[in-house]
Amino acid sequence: MTEITIVGLDLAKRVFQVHGATTDGGVAIRKKLSRGQVLAFFADLPPCVVAMEACATAHYWAREIGALGHTVRLVPPAYVKPFVKRQKNDAADAEAIAEAASRPTMRFVEPKSPRQQARAMVFRTRDLFVRQRTQTINALRAHLAEHGLIAAQGLSNLAGIQRVVDEGTADLEPLIAETARVYLEQINDLSSRIAKMEATLKHEAARSDTSSRMMTMPGLGPITAMAIEAFAPTLSVFKRSRDFAAWLGLVPRQHSTGGKQVLGRMSKMGQRDIRRLLIIGAMSVIRWATSKGTIQGTWLHAMLLRKPRKVVAIAMANKMARALWAMETRKEDYQDPRLAAA
Repeated sequence: MTEITIVGLDLAKRVFQVHGATTDGGVAIRKKLSRGQVLAFFADLPPCVVAMEACATAHYWAREIGALGHTVRLVPPAYVKPFVKRQKNDAADAEAIAEAASRPTMRFVEPKSPRQQARAMVFRTRDLFVRQRTQTINALRAHLAEHGLIAAQGLSNLAGIQRVVDEGTADLEPLIAETARVYLEQINDLSSRIAKMEATLKHEAARSDTSSRMMTMPGLGPITAMAIEAFAPTLSVFKRSRDFAAWLGLVPRQHSTGGKQVLGRMSKMGQRDIRRLLIIGAMSVIRWATSKGTIQGTWLHAMLLRKPRKVVAIAMANKMARALWAMETRKEDYQDPRLAAA
C-alpha cells in the first residue's frame, strides 16, 4: 500500500467516508466505513495525521483514534468549506478535510476531555431549561392576556399569577384556571431543575483551582467560570491576551484594504456562550460601580461619559477576557488595577 501521510475522515452517525493522501497530495485510498469498522480500520493503519471537522462527535473520535497512535487534527468547518470542489458529497468533504488540514497556516481545535464535555453538558442543559422556563412564562402571560389578566414580566411576578389563579379573584373560567395551573406546575418543575443544575456547577467550580482563581474577578461567577473551563481550550495556547479576546469575538470586525484600516462592530465570530456571560458580568459590574459611586476618575467613568452603556460593557468584557488570560498564564488571582497603580 502507498504510504498514507494524512487521512480526512468525514464523520456521520452510521456511514463514514475516508480519504487518504500521500506526501505529494495524491489519492492513496477512498473508502466508506460503517461505524463499527472505524476503529478497526485505524488500528491497522500506520501512524499518520487524521483530520476531522470539529463537530459534536469529533472530540470522542479524536480521543479514540488518538489512543491508537495517530495525530488527530480538528479543523473548524468554516475553514474546510473553501476546499470543497464543486458538488457536495461525503467523498468531496473527506478530501476537503484532508486538504485543509495539510495547510501549514491552518488553525485547529483542541480536542476536549470527557470531563470538559460533561461540564459542557450540564451548562447546556441548564441553559435549555432556562429558555424553556422563559417560553412557558411568556405563553402563560399571553393566554391570560386574552382573558383580560395582564401579568408583569419576570419570574418574580409569578407569585401574583399563582395567587389570582388559586383564589379565583379574577373572573376566569374554571378551564382557564385549570390550564394555568398546569403551566405553573411546569414552571416550578423547571425552576427546581435549574436550581439543581446551578448547584452542580457551583460544586464543580469550587473543586477546580482554575475556576476558583477566575471567580476572584468581579462580575465572574461559577457559571461563567465553568463555561470557560468547558468550552475554551487551555488559555496558555493563546500567544497573547488579545488572541483570547479575538477567539471570543470581542474585537472589532475588520474590513481593511489598500493599507487603510477599517474597524467595524464586534465580530461575534467566537464562542458565544462565554462571550454572552462576560458581557452580562460586565453589565453587573457597571451597575454596581455606578450605584456605589466608586468610578470617579477611572477608565470606566471616562468611557461612560462618551459611549452608551452596552458599548462600554463590551469593552469591559474585552478587558475581562484579557485579564483572565493573564491570570491563568501567571497562575495569579485577580488584582484590582487601582490598588496595583497605588
